Amino acid sequence: MSGRGAALRRTAGFAVLHVVAMLAGRLELAGGEVFGLVWPAAGVGALWLLVQRHERSRWLDALTMVTIFLVVNLLTGAALPSAVFFTAVNLAQILVFLKVIISVCPDLRTSRPWGGFERVRHLWGLLAAAAAGAAIGALVVPTVLGVLTGRWSVPGAVAWWARNVVSMTAIPALGLCLGRLLDRRTRARWRAAPWRAVREAADRAGGRRIAECCALSVASAAAYLVTFGVSHDLPLAFLLIAVTVWAAVRFSTALVALHSLVTGTVAIVFTVYGSGPFTTAASLVARVLVAQVFVGVITVVGLALALGRDERDELERQRVAAEKEVIAQAGMLSAIVESMHDGLAVVDEAGRFVMSNPAARWLLGAAGPLTVADAYDLLHPDGTPVGRRQLPYMLALAGHEVRGMDVLLRLPGTAGNRMLNVSATRLPSDPPRAVVVFRDVTEERRHRDELAAFAGVVAHDLLNPLGTIDGWAEILADAVEAAPGGAAPDGAGDGVARIRQASARMRELIQDLLAHTAARDAPITPVPIDLGRAVREVAAARGDLPEAAARGRAPVFHIGELAAVRADRVLLRQLLDNLIGNAVKYTAPGERPEITVTSATERPGWVRVEIADRGIGIPPGQHEAIFQSFRRAHEGRSYSGSGLGLAICKRIVERHGGTIGVRDEPGGGSRFHFTLPAADVPDETAG
Repeated sequence: MSGRGAALRRTAGFAVLHVVAMLAGRLELAGGEVFGLVWPAAGVGALWLLVQRHERSRWLDALTMVTIFLVVNLLTGAALPSAVFFTAVNLAQILVFLKVIISVCPDLRTSRPWGGFERVRHLWGLLAAAAAGAAIGALVVPTVLGVLTGRWSVPGAVAWWARNVVSMTAIPALGLCLGRLLDRRTRARWRAAPWRAVREAADRAGGRRIAECCALSVASAAAYLVTFGVSHDLPLAFLLIAVTVWAAVRFSTALVALHSLVTGTVAIVFTVYGSGPFTTAASLVARVLVAQVFVGVITVVGLALALGRDERDELERQRVAAEKEVIAQAGMLSAIVESMHDGLAVVDEAGRFVMSNPAARWLLGAAGPLTVADAYDLLHPDGTPVGRRQLPYMLALAGHEVRGMDVLLRLPGTAGNRMLNVSATRLPSDPPRAVVVFRDVTEERRHRDELAAFAGVVAHDLLNPLGTIDGWAEILADAVEAAPGGAAPDGAGDGVARIRQASARMRELIQDLLAHTAARDAPITPVPIDLGRAVREVAAARGDLPEAAARGRAPVFHIGELAAVRADRVLLRQLLDNLIGNAVKYTAPGERPEITVTSATERPGWVRVEIADRGIGIPPGQHEAIFQSFRRAHEGRSYSGSGLGLAICKRIVERHGGTIGVRDEPGGGSRFHFTLPAADVPDETAG
């Protein structure tokens, strides 16, 4: 049931049930007490407001409950002050019950009206809430009655507390379980005819389960009849726990609740009418109190076992589902790995292949399973052997980041070699392992090398005619300057200046092409270098440039304490010259360049260098693109350049095993950063 109409129907149903519970509690069967020894109304009221806790009409429910309390008390002979007092006490203990159970079991806030009562902790929360709510009545009612009558009864207080604890524990627990069952049955009746729903339920249960249910019913009836109706002298009540345990371990929670409701009602009725093992107590109060405690115990024991079993079954279902999902994912991952064209292998710290895919075995020229990674003859692209500490998987296990490392594989029994591009990452496993991914880039590198060689040859050959152009342009400029006034053609001087500017741009482009080729392909020799000294040399050279001095804006440098690094001396000088040169060049007109160079340890064995400026900055979206070849961030502006400088820097840093990037500087400008091996680290990453 859902919607406002369903909520109002529940309100009407609970109102009728509450009237019946009130009348039952006001009967004189239990000795004519002012408050009945059996008080199911407390439990019904708690269940009522608990189920209706989410509805907008819950205030109508509370008002209806208060009205029923007052009317039934007045109709059964209570005075108006007494009726108002007991109504207020009952409502207060129910509200405390709701507050405590929502606090102890916060997931009930969002559950459905009949849902949420599915865990053992919900049962303990229900018991705690019932104890707290009943404590209100147990403190208030006997105290007030003691003031009015002059007698304060400890047994009366205990009886009040015990009966309400049992009532507000057993009835809400049973009601939530049975209500959930009825809720499902109601939906089933809407979907199909009642007889068809019953038949389907019987088919799902199976013949054996139906027979066992019938056996449980017969055994329970016989046990309770013997214990309460036949034998009064023998203490056989403890044997009744057996049928409760049977029901709890073999049947659904709803059926356990129904079983506890029926057997508990039988025990109360027999005791009230003077039959059963509990009648041996001296007073009626003690008899009924013991009977109610018995009902509470079998209810709690039965539901605790049933809910615990449900939790275990749910966990088992989740485990099985998770296991199936893991198996499915493992199968899909295995299929993906097996179908990859790139080689993939997992290597342990001893160099043994833990697993590999077919592409890995083919790329390494293995006819069968791979065994030991150290057995392969690997070389750097320049032909020098790769030592064991330089192997990609060893670098990864040592904590280095290996991305796009080129190694040359010498295949035994073949004339050619295979160039592999390798990446390796340490896995978070114990013992340590590394996953290595590699692909064949032999043809790609061959084409690249041919193109680079062609570019280098062309660039070198272009310098010769460019020198001739420069020489004749200089002669022409001298002739224009030496010509008598007016003898030189109009615009000749400007034309000569344009020729010389174009020649200078062409020379810069050719030199950058040659530098780019050298940065990518020339062998490197990493040695310990004083980074501070290298930076100061480049800064001094940039500060002494004639154009900077002529414009009166010589750059200002702030050079911090820089750590020593291990790098190729020539390539490091080129890297620093390009980055510092850009910081000086890309400054707004009229502004004085200001460059700050600092360093810090990024991770063990690596130094992070930062070069910050106060220049014009980099347009949004260009922070990665500027490191590509022939890409300039400020196209069309009055800043010369070939677009290769940062590509050269990127290649130099990557050949040393580091990374390079840039971010905006707060307040304007840019901050370039790159990493290089520390001076005290052996050469393991360069290549």
